[in-house]
Amino acid sequence: ASTPRPSAKARRGEAWTAPARQGGQTRGASPRSHSHLLPRRGTDRPTAAPPEDQAPRAECPMQHLAFPRPAARRVAVAAARAGQAAARQPARLAHSTRFPAKQGLYDPALEKDSCGVGLVAHLKGVPSRAIVEDAGLALVNMEHRGGCGCDPQSGDGAGIQTALPHEFLTRVARDDMNVTLPAKGEYAAGNIFLPVDEAAAAKAKTILVDAVREQGLEVLGWRKMPTDNSGLGAMSVETEPLIEQIFVGKPPGLAADSFQKELYMARRVAENAAKAAGPALDDFYACSLSDRTITYKGQLTTAQVFEYYKDLQQADYMSHMALVHSRFSTNTFPSWPRAQPNRMLCHNGEINTLRGNKNMLTSREGVAISEYFGDRTPKLFPLASDDHSDSGNFDMCVEMLALAGGRPLHEAVMMMIPEAWERNPELPDWKRDFYEYHACTMEPWDGPAMMAFTDGRFVGANLDRNGLRPCRFYVTKDDHVILASEVGVVAHLKEDQVVRKGRLEPGRMFLIDFEKGGILDDMAVKKEAAEAHPYGAWVRDNMVRLTDWVNAKTASGELPPAPTAAPKMPSTRVLNAAGFTREHLEMILRPMTSGKEPLGSMGVDTPLAVLSMVPRMPAHYFKQLFAQVTNPPIDPIREASVMSLQCPVGPEANLLAVSADAAKRLVVEEPCLSLEAMAAIKGTSHQGWRAAQIDTTFDVAEARANGGAALREAIQRICVEARAAVANGERLVVLSDRAMSQTRIAVPSLLATGAVHQSLIKEKARTKVGLLVDTADAKEVHDFATLVGYGADGVCPYVAYEAIGAMAAEAGMPPSTAMTKYQKAVSFGILKVMSKMGISTVQSYKGAQIFEAVGLGEEVVDTCFTGSTSRLKGVGFDVLMKDALRFHDAAWPAEGRVPDYLNFGDYHWRDGGEAHYNTPAAMVALQLAARTNAREAYAEYSKLIDEANASVTIRGLFKIGNDGLLPEVPLEEVEPASEIVKRFATGAMSLGSISPETHESLAKAMNALGGKSNTGEGGEDPLRFADDRRSAIKQIASGRFGVTSNYLTNADELQIKMAQGAKPGEGGELPGYKVTELIGKTRGTTPGVGLISPPPHHDIYSIEDLAQLIFDLKSANTGARISVKLVSEVGVGVVAAGVAKAKADHIVIAGGDGGTGAAVWTSIKHAGMPVEIGLAEAHQTLVLNGLRSRVFLQSDGQLKSGRDVTVAALLGAEEFGFATAPLIALGCIMMRKCHMNTCPVGIATQDEDLRKKFVGQPEHVMNFLFLIAEEVRGYMAKLGYRKFLDMVGKTERLSVDPSKLNEKSSTLDLSPILMPAQALNPEETMYKIMEQDHGIPDRLDQQLLPQVKAAIDAGSSVKISSEIVNIDRAFGAIISNYVSQKHGEAGMAPGSVQIDLKGHAGQSLGFVLARGITVTLEGDANDYTGKGLSGGDLVVFPSRELGEDYLREAHNHMIVGNTSLYGATDGSAFFRGRAGERFCVRNSGATAVVEGVGDHGCEYMTGGRAVILGPTGNNFAAGMSGGIAYVYDPDNTFERRCNKEMVGLSKVSESEADMAELRGYIEAHAEKTGSVRAQELLATWDDTASKFTKVLPHDYARVMAERAARAALSGAGGSAASQVA
Repeated sequence: ASTPRPSAKARRGEAWTAPARQGGQTRGASPRSHSHLLPRRGTDRPTAAPPEDQAPRAECPMQHLAFPRPAARRVAVAAARAGQAAARQPARLAHSTRFPAKQGLYDPALEKDSCGVGLVAHLKGVPSRAIVEDAGLALVNMEHRGGCGCDPQSGDGAGIQTALPHEFLTRVARDDMNVTLPAKGEYAAGNIFLPVDEAAAAKAKTILVDAVREQGLEVLGWRKMPTDNSGLGAMSVETEPLIEQIFVGKPPGLAADSFQKELYMARRVAENAAKAAGPALDDFYACSLSDRTITYKGQLTTAQVFEYYKDLQQADYMSHMALVHSRFSTNTFPSWPRAQPNRMLCHNGEINTLRGNKNMLTSREGVAISEYFGDRTPKLFPLASDDHSDSGNFDMCVEMLALAGGRPLHEAVMMMIPEAWERNPELPDWKRDFYEYHACTMEPWDGPAMMAFTDGRFVGANLDRNGLRPCRFYVTKDDHVILASEVGVVAHLKEDQVVRKGRLEPGRMFLIDFEKGGILDDMAVKKEAAEAHPYGAWVRDNMVRLTDWVNAKTASGELPPAPTAAPKMPSTRVLNAAGFTREHLEMILRPMTSGKEPLGSMGVDTPLAVLSMVPRMPAHYFKQLFAQVTNPPIDPIREASVMSLQCPVGPEANLLAVSADAAKRLVVEEPCLSLEAMAAIKGTSHQGWRAAQIDTTFDVAEARANGGAALREAIQRICVEARAAVANGERLVVLSDRAMSQTRIAVPSLLATGAVHQSLIKEKARTKVGLLVDTADAKEVHDFATLVGYGADGVCPYVAYEAIGAMAAEAGMPPSTAMTKYQKAVSFGILKVMSKMGISTVQSYKGAQIFEAVGLGEEVVDTCFTGSTSRLKGVGFDVLMKDALRFHDAAWPAEGRVPDYLNFGDYHWRDGGEAHYNTPAAMVALQLAARTNAREAYAEYSKLIDEANASVTIRGLFKIGNDGLLPEVPLEEVEPASEIVKRFATGAMSLGSISPETHESLAKAMNALGGKSNTGEGGEDPLRFADDRRSAIKQIASGRFGVTSNYLTNADELQIKMAQGAKPGEGGELPGYKVTELIGKTRGTTPGVGLISPPPHHDIYSIEDLAQLIFDLKSANTGARISVKLVSEVGVGVVAAGVAKAKADHIVIAGGDGGTGAAVWTSIKHAGMPVEIGLAEAHQTLVLNGLRSRVFLQSDGQLKSGRDVTVAALLGAEEFGFATAPLIALGCIMMRKCHMNTCPVGIATQDEDLRKKFVGQPEHVMNFLFLIAEEVRGYMAKLGYRKFLDMVGKTERLSVDPSKLNEKSSTLDLSPILMPAQALNPEETMYKIMEQDHGIPDRLDQQLLPQVKAAIDAGSSVKISSEIVNIDRAFGAIISNYVSQKHGEAGMAPGSVQIDLKGHAGQSLGFVLARGITVTLEGDANDYTGKGLSGGDLVVFPSRELGEDYLREAHNHMIVGNTSLYGATDGSAFFRGRAGERFCVRNSGATAVVEGVGDHGCEYMTGGRAVILGPTGNNFAAGMSGGIAYVYDPDNTFERRCNKEMVGLSKVSESEADMAELRGYIEAHAEKTGSVRAQELLATWDDTASKFTKVLPHDYARVMAERAARAALSGAGGSAASQVA
């Protein structure tokens, strides 16, 4: 059921209307209801359908606006489904504000959302009906940025906020209430959600009325909100609240600003009272209560907002501004209150540091006092709430700062989302002073964010420091502004009315002041705020820096001089007591003397801490969280300009006041403190700063006698002493374990730190003191990350320093140098851990608790790590005390001897040491079975693996079957192995990480089996596409290596790599010595030049952006299924649900145990969860959401045997990935040298001599996988299943095997993993049975394809034209797919298919545009223009209707969006105007000309040419290893904005060849686009050429020089540049 494409005229809002609904019923439109999820009400709400004798409802005035095709199609599809399904009246869900209860591994607290945001306003504040209608149209035209679940008529949420429409409200108050409203500004109104139960609604209204009157305000009356829910889906109706409108009068004499504040107080008092009244009032929610603005929102689609709220349909509802928001949630559960806009803002993004922000706000309540509210201030508490999303809490904080703190709204936003000021050399001093002062008052709310905000007087938007959200705006001749996530959302706007097209830049603010009647410049806004107080003087006079303290005390002699004797290695007693092993010293600390963390590979195959039989430190019970899908990680190396280690510590002042006291903080430059810094802090005072020391050791005899109770009491004693120190006015507290000895044992530093931090938060005293840690047990980066993440302001690892100093002295290195490098390695490691979660500043990371605990019991978590997730429960203080005593006993053995170094074999297998999954015996047995295809050999292997499983994995603790639920079936009746192996795939191991022989052997094996091999992210040689070496799965990762139209066309499955098990949240590097001729060709780069794979960041930085990439890829190959690879972590279930809603066909859940990928040991060991947990969570959440039937679910994580496959199937997977095991079958011996290019068996190397040692055969992999399948068949027979799918998701067939448990693992609660998903939603299937609706027929180039098909078939030429609008996305991909099908990699002759477009192109214009296609756009385009350009030609120039003045200055206006030409491989692009952030990222061969770019231009570029005829943003050329950029730099500012780590700069005028090449590009640009800027430059070329800078990567220049030298020796002709390019 699809809707025909409306005409272009209709799409511009002039004729077309949405199709009529069938039946108009209120309910029954969805094929399934969510009513089973929550308790039912006692009575159903009466149906909303009008009586038969009632006149039909009036036509909505908005219906003349253009509903985009996707929305119309959804309406039609929903109507068709409604006609097919039995009309039913589902019971309402219990609450409109609640998700399903926490159950199994699903936790509603983990839900995420993203969105599209829009703003329409009149600069002079003139209200009109057009403003409202244009905002409604913008909302509808961003429908694709919102989400829709299994009920297509129940959206994720949408809304609009406008100015209070006085004339309209005056009329309806008179007509509906018989109330005469006061003059404008003398009253307020608000839309209130109420419980549907009459008594509860009455109680809620009474609470609000009482709160209003308590503030001295008058309630003028209540109005029933006129709504029409006949078009809503079942899920929206089930949770629909009652909605009423309240009117509140302003008392005479009360100032307007005071009226706002009293309304705020009234609402907060009412909210707290309603919460105290219990669950019956959970549905009470005030959308707004203001004398300036009003919000209409709900769980609606964008098209439903105006249909549902009849107020919005009225001709006299006018406003001078409107904010709109379309929500994309990771679930299908209804939530009316979580729709946006909120009270003051709407948010597109995610706050990654929310837990820490909320904790600190809670603590700040202890010193917060509002000058206005005085003693009433506590009535505003809490300042943060677990009932609200990240956006809701941000909104609460902004309100508090503006209304209780008296700050202008935009200043409050500046405080919470500061721009990257710490490392910006161009920042003026006054701005730096402003930000540095406010850093003392509040940590940043860090994460990708575009905030649109208003208080009625101001309306504006602000972008996060990384610029990770799109924001474009138009300004018109008649003083209108349209700002949105996309251009073209108000489709009827005439181009000749536009005078400016711009974008919001990273960290910048767009602000309209209606009183001043114009847009305020970002610099002017911030300068006004900065000059409001003497921030610079306050900072200089009051702030103390730790480095100054140390230097002062060193100069004065108060600190002892550095020792002259070479330091000695700490005794084995000290090292053992602190948990050091020989591997720590040799594999971790020694390499860190180089200033970098050590690398490893081949993943982790040792047990979780809670399964381990050896003692583990508490930090090992934590896994680092990382960003995937809902927000992006950051590259801390290439984008270091936005990162910061600096953090102010110590007592904070009153957040609600602005004074010099707030600057009285101690600035710690990095969290890893030097020995000198700790000595200064502990032994001296400085400008009033001194520290109280707390001994964290206690009596060993007490520990032995009382076990966990003694540890608990010691922790309590430390917390009491810390609180006493704060009460005594101490500004710093140091937790120190230096008293550790034979008779005293240390409380592990993480337990002590976390407990003190949480104790002080509960006392609202954490912001009154700095918390520093002086400890022996911090050694590796993960130790520091957990300490800082759980509240430490600084950590001094004194034993690690001593060991480093001794090792340095042995090696002839100055100990101080080695210690400094170790300190830098630790600090950078912390940056890397932070960046994986998309966090930029240590100040935000501190206390943010970005971890999941695995195997820690409730008492430990509640005491030390409050609020952290520990889903499987686990050990208590008793076990932690025993482990601490085992370390202590290893330091002071009972017999009194001097102990040896500990060596558990945690990193490398050691006989008698830590358990490993890949043991030498098991690998020998696997290879014997694979080579002989002998079942007896495999049986021996399977036995060894099962034994290892019980010691290493969670799945090893499970018992399969033996439950009598089903009788066994004969083996011959079970589905054959030949069918089961078709469910198998090999892992995503790239050509580059493994050798060509290995890569091709895997492909041949899987093709022969009917399974699938995976290219990995390194691309694939097109010569393999036509034979048995073709990989069925083509991976698309952040590097975009070799991703062309032809590559995508030749796939059965396209896999988006969101994360990698070895290093989730990170990118990677391929050193130059691994980039051979073949790999250079395949990856579209230069042999010998190293490659950087960025973190998944550039076009998958939110759920709606992932949805766009899925849309792109489905366009590029409509026959392939689209897969998304995720890594197991807490919340992966809700992410998987969002991925399914984003129209993925297939989801991979990988374990965090990794594979061949090289990574730092911190990531390999401490990031990512076991696959069993992630798989079960994803399956349960998908079933709960009614989405499991839409997607295949694949398990991928150290699967070794048929038992592993069977357990994974019972947990919910129907497909299975294998990586390490097939490599072992081919000969891998687990030397863990994959990253060193020295693999001795030729598997993970590019060295030609070593590759000759490869002896593996495809048959070895085939034999192994067939043996696994036969083992699976055996389990199926015993379980009573004939068909494989019959056992998918049957978790009830698994149980915990008590015989496999040890003291630690017996404390686990594994029931969340074993929760039967079917019980969560009995109506949902356990595996995929239906196809996603990708809406292919609706796509513009699908409809244009018939016009060009004949020419493509014949290889001739054709020219067509069309109009285009913003909902026409990924234009050109479908036609390119057809070209690739017919003509392969070569494509067609240039210009064979010419397509002229006019209008506003949607995202991904020209995605993988194939060679032979030319797309010319007159208009402008959105994000991702030219992404993956594959030889086609793309030209974008402004509309000729814009007028001469505009066109003359076109180079100063935006023409395309962010991330344009990302991953381009070939072709050309000419853009007459400016591009946004991240232009030409990972370009490997295309030529691009543009007239200005934002930040991070040419990042990671490896080939091609980029010509920038205008200004660039900061961090240009970061990670650029190939290609050449030419930048016009008339004012000589470019060098400051260029990241010169990997590139050199020179003047173009120094080379005649460069000048000629550049001139040719500019001439082509002038010819194709009519660019005035190009014409002007050419007209003065002799002078102009000298103002261009050439950007040339060092490695690229080296390779060019080497090739030129070789060519000279061989006498070969041709330029070196042409050979390299």
